[in-house]
Amino acid sequence: MKLFNKRQFLQTIATLSGGAILPSKSMESFFQEIENLQPQELAQDDAFWQKIRAGYGVTKDFIQLENGYYSLAASEVLEKYIQHIRRVNAVSSYYMRTRQSDDKLASRQALARVLGCSTEELIITRNTTESLDTIIAGIDWKAGDEALMAEQDYGAMLDMFKLQARRYGIVNRVVSVPLNPASDEEIVDLYEKAITSKTRLLMICHLINITGHILPVKKIVDMAHRHGVEVLVDGAHAFAHLDFKISDLGCDYYGSSLHKWMGVPLGAGILYVRKEKIANIWQLFGDMGYADDDIRKLNHTGTHPVATDLAILDAIRFHEMIGIQRKEARLRYLQRYWTDQVRNHPKIFLNTPTAPERSCGIANVGIQGIKPAELAKKLMEKYKIFTVAIDYTNVHGIRVTPHVYVSTKELDLFVKALKALAS
Repeated sequence: MKLFNKRQFLQTIATLSGGAILPSKSMESFFQEIENLQPQELAQDDAFWQKIRAGYGVTKDFIQLENGYYSLAASEVLEKYIQHIRRVNAVSSYYMRTRQSDDKLASRQALARVLGCSTEELIITRNTTESLDTIIAGIDWKAGDEALMAEQDYGAMLDMFKLQARRYGIVNRVVSVPLNPASDEEIVDLYEKAITSKTRLLMICHLINITGHILPVKKIVDMAHRHGVEVLVDGAHAFAHLDFKISDLGCDYYGSSLHKWMGVPLGAGILYVRKEKIANIWQLFGDMGYADDDIRKLNHTGTHPVATDLAILDAIRFHEMIGIQRKEARLRYLQRYWTDQVRNHPKIFLNTPTAPERSCGIANVGIQGIKPAELAKKLMEKYKIFTVAIDYTNVHGIRVTPHVYVSTKELDLFVKALKALAS
């Protein structure tokens, strides 16, 4: 786990909290105290996380439990982003022609380090949808080829597969992932039974966005590779949420967004393509300036807001100041904190696996007799709690996505609201 050094950490925390960590303790003793704590212990220390919360411009108008779509950037990242906009605007095209490429390369290098891959295997895109659609549309499909996916996958990618079916005559095979599997093997077998001799690509979620279900990616990848099938992973909600490296997964393609758990301002995502796979992917936009095996051929998106690319480095610094192990532990703690309080309620049901290792910060909950849209509306209008309704496939509830700045007191209010509505 890469962290800022001691001086940088203290300076950052002092800035976030107005110079006061805890009234009765010096910053030195505070740092020494948390330095000895394991992530799982620190996850339960609300005093520490309240200081982290001070580094975000959290709204006071409502309780924000829909961070999964777009999570606000930390205040210092936002300020840096604004500075980048002003700096680029001041010299306009001069920056674009003299500095843009070098600065974007620095951001790519930093992201590749965090993901654990080569810079030559990663590009900065605008979001997960663009990343994954680049691969889905870039494969040289032939009529009769098959693609395999789940009905719980993100709709934009499912639509892109449907488009390829209309255009090239491919066949899309769709499975349904159970809400509470008994084992990893149940999930692996589900996908394996749907593979045929014509299957070319398998798309899976690293973390299913509507339920928070973490899939056994490495086991699925190994199985698919034994059948000669490539694997595309939707990591929209996993990157900067879970502690992993791309080498842990072994997949061929991986896409994610940076405006979710990494806290980059809107407009940035990543696409990883294993080096030997790059040459066979057709780019979406014509660009003959790069060799077929150069991943930059997939990155021709024209002029775009470069300040977002610059803010990636600022967001990574803040992310690593907290530390991914601490962050993951806190997110899992917050989810279990509220789900455990409603897990055995007779009228409340969870659409997220029971086993703690099968989920992290995201969960989905419903109330018998109340439609998801109605539940989300009641929570916002009556209790000022913002969530999002999910009502398709086998998932009928609201998705709840607290971030590290969400407090247990806010979750107590959420639990109280759920129980009141259930009664």
